[in-house]
Amino acid sequence: MKNSHTMSATNTKNTQINARQLSFFCALVLPVGKLLELPSLLTSYAGGDLLIAALLGSAVEFLAFLALVLFAKRRGAPIEALEARCGKPTARIFLGVYTLFLLAFSVLPLFDLERFSHAAFSDTSPTFFTFTPFLVLAGFICAKGLKGVGRSADLTPILCLFPLLLLIAMSVGQADFSRLLPVVEKPISVSAKAAWKTLPYFSSGGLLLPLMSGYSYEKGDEKKLFPAFFAGILLLLLFLATFFATFGLLGETEHFALMKIGQYFPALRFIGRVDLLLVYLVTVALFYYTALPLQLSVECFCRCFSIKNKVIPSAALCVGLYFALLFLNKYNNAIHAFFFSWLPPVFLIFSTLLPIAFLLLFGKKDGGRYEMNEKTNNHKGDEKA
Repeated sequence: MKNSHTMSATNTKNTQINARQLSFFCALVLPVGKLLELPSLLTSYAGGDLLIAALLGSAVEFLAFLALVLFAKRRGAPIEALEARCGKPTARIFLGVYTLFLLAFSVLPLFDLERFSHAAFSDTSPTFFTFTPFLVLAGFICAKGLKGVGRSADLTPILCLFPLLLLIAMSVGQADFSRLLPVVEKPISVSAKAAWKTLPYFSSGGLLLPLMSGYSYEKGDEKKLFPAFFAGILLLLLFLATFFATFGLLGETEHFALMKIGQYFPALRFIGRVDLLLVYLVTVALFYYTALPLQLSVECFCRCFSIKNKVIPSAALCVGLYFALLFLNKYNNAIHAFFFSWLPPVFLIFSTLLPIAFLLLFGKKDGGRYEMNEKTNNHKGDEKA
C-alpha cells in the first residue's frame, strides 16, 4: 500500500462533489430520471400495486447507496482503492468493462429523452434533428470534469423541486386516490416481478460508484445523504401515486408522465398549457441525468487509457450516438423489451452487487483512505477548467 494514495479523511482539497451537492443529486436528479416511462411501465406490470414495486426497486437502490457511503466513510473512493489494492492493470480492466456498462446504462434514458423531446418540444412533425442540441450539450458536459455534476446539482431545487411539486399539485384536484386501495391488491410476487423487469430504472448505484471518485467523505455527511436519498424516494412515490390516481389502469398507455400529469388542471382551459413551462424547467434536470452516464463513461475511458484531453473522446462518443440513435430509433420498442427481459441481471450485478462487494472486500476500517489526487490521477488536471 503506497503512501501516495493516502490522505486525511478531512482533506477536501481535491473534492469535486460535496455532501450538499450529492444530497441534491440523490433527492432530485435521480427521481427525475424515472418520471418519463417508469410510471406507465409500473402500471402495466403491477397495476394498482405500482407503489409496492417502486418501493422494492428503491430498496435495491438504497442498498447500493448505503454500501458506497459506508465505503467512502471508511476507505474513500472505490476505484482508487481498487487500484491501490490490486494494481493499475486490474483497475484498467475494471474501468474498461465499466465504460461498456455505462454506455449500456445510457441507452434507455437516451431513447426516452429523444422521444419525450419530440412530444414535448415539437409543435409540428418532429425530425431527429430536434434532438441534436442535446447531443451537443452532452458533448460539452462529457468534456468537463465531475465538478460540473456538483454545480448542476446545486441548481436542481430551483429547476426541479418547485416545478415538480407544482405539477403534482395541479393534478391533485382531478386525482382519485381511492384507486390506490387496497394498498396491496395482488400477490407480492407480482410487484417483485415488476420491480425486477424495471430494474434498469432502479440502478443508480451504477452511476454513483464512479461518481464517488469526486466525493470526499467528511464527518457527519451521512446525516445529509441518507435523508436526501429517502426524500428522493418519497418524491418518486408521491408522483407515482398522483399519476395512478389521475389515470388509473389507463396509465399504462400514458407515456411521458411528466408531460401528462398536469394537463387536466381546470385553469388551463382559459390560460393555455402553462404547465409545459414547469415541464421545461424539470427537463433541464432530466438533461443532467441523461448526460451523466455518458460523462462517466468518458471519465472511465480516459482513466483507463490515461488520456488527459477529454474533448476528442467526448466528440467521438456524441457523433457515434447521433448515428446510432438515427438508425436504431425505429427499433425502440424492441430495445426496451430486450432490456427488461434480458438485462436486469447485468444491472443488478453492476449497480447493486458490485458496490456491496467493494464494501465487503475493501471496506475494512483498518485500511488506508484512498482519495483522488494529482499524483495518482494526473489525467484529471484538465478538470480545473
